[in-house]
Amino acid sequence: MSYFKRLLVFVIVFFITACNSKKEKSIGAQVDTKPNVLILLTDQWRAQATGYAGDVNVSTPNLDSLAAMSINFKNAVSGMPVCSPFRASLLTGQRPLTHGVFMNDVQLDTNAVTMAKVFAKEGYNTGYIGKWHLDGHGRLQNVAPGKRRQGFQYWKGNECTHNYNESVYYDNDNPNRKVWDGYDTFKQTDAAIEYFNDKKGSKNPFLMILSYGTPHAPYHTAPEEYKSRFKAEEIKLRKNVPENLKKKAKKDLAGYYAHIAAIDDMIGKVIKNLKNTGLIENTIIVFTADHGDLLGSHGAYKKQQPYEESARVPMLYYLPEKYKIKKGERDALINSEDIMPTLLSLCEISIPDTVEGLDYRAYLEGKADIGKSTLLTCVQPFGQWNRIKYGGREYRALKTLKYTYARDLNGPWLLFDNEKDPYQMNNLVGNETFASLQKDLDGQLRKRLEDTGDEFLPGIEYIRKWGYPIDETGTVPYTH
Repeated sequence: MSYFKRLLVFVIVFFITACNSKKEKSIGAQVDTKPNVLILLTDQWRAQATGYAGDVNVSTPNLDSLAAMSINFKNAVSGMPVCSPFRASLLTGQRPLTHGVFMNDVQLDTNAVTMAKVFAKEGYNTGYIGKWHLDGHGRLQNVAPGKRRQGFQYWKGNECTHNYNESVYYDNDNPNRKVWDGYDTFKQTDAAIEYFNDKKGSKNPFLMILSYGTPHAPYHTAPEEYKSRFKAEEIKLRKNVPENLKKKAKKDLAGYYAHIAAIDDMIGKVIKNLKNTGLIENTIIVFTADHGDLLGSHGAYKKQQPYEESARVPMLYYLPEKYKIKKGERDALINSEDIMPTLLSLCEISIPDTVEGLDYRAYLEGKADIGKSTLLTCVQPFGQWNRIKYGGREYRALKTLKYTYARDLNGPWLLFDNEKDPYQMNNLVGNETFASLQKDLDGQLRKRLEDTGDEFLPGIEYIRKWGYPIDETGTVPYTH
């Protein structure tokens, strides 16, 4: 071979090798820079109760700041607005009739394909701090290490407690019961920050769920410095609170807002730490709640019902600059089961076939038009909305950008124009003027139920299928 031919071969080989090396480095860089994921989960925080949502009763400067640099899904909903069903949908990306957690105090199948298991398989460190409510072995009992923790490696949690001062938790593999020192919202925040600091130099990204128990009732147990900021007589109520509940609602809302103000300060503390350590530059942050709280609206308290105060939740997605996704409000009706697939997609992780929720990444990038309607469901009314005591009912509802339409087992139940009637005080079911609209929405709802395999049976049928024990009120009894 001549000198020039040998030189040409050398140049070609060198070029190919260099290109492959560059490609390998590029791929390695992508792996090394997979984003961290932090989910800030609160309990019973309705969408209306933030400064950025326009609530005149409370100041949430830290959340307002987070909202300003995030995508705000202003119409986000909890598809089954009660604790355990939302949490199971968050972790599995499935609807309640699929994962089977349609009531509180039952166990999520330990063989479920969960968010934590999928992230861990991709090399993520996974951690959980705070309220769990997916184990079904008693509210103050340990969620034992292994399968029952559903893929979370780091653990400082409790099954469920509403005692927010000196509350119970379990620390990783230690089977002995521990107690948070003081108000648990503060101490859980400190534990999360310690976790972030420990993971700062790690080659592996993290998935962390920081699950606060507040602002769920009891409403009057926040630290005094926060309670003193809110006076019951100064609270401005929503227009749909009836006269006989106004005094009680004002008092309870004062305490509710005190919890919210405390969480807002803690979220500010978390964000400050992420900024100071540089982690925020590669961390996706989701702020949301498992459901809302009626707090007197429509003459009721707490959740389960399809009204705005119960079913609509705050949902912010902070995305690092590398995504180049426009910040600001989005109209889409993102639901509980949509969170897992959206996060997996944003992290370039394959979405398991078990997932039923929608991937909203293309929507965020302006490449898809989805989220114009979604489902709200109550499979079995229980607890504060049990059938016997409070007239609870099974329902299936279609929520669109403009309307909420619900059927119970007897037929059409509710129809609201949420634009003209934001407090949902004028039920249009049976109104001849809206007969055509009601028929159209009913058809859409029936089609959605057919597409999702929901036969809409009485709740007792599903209870029998899953073998859940219930008491005389239709509630799964629990122990502490």
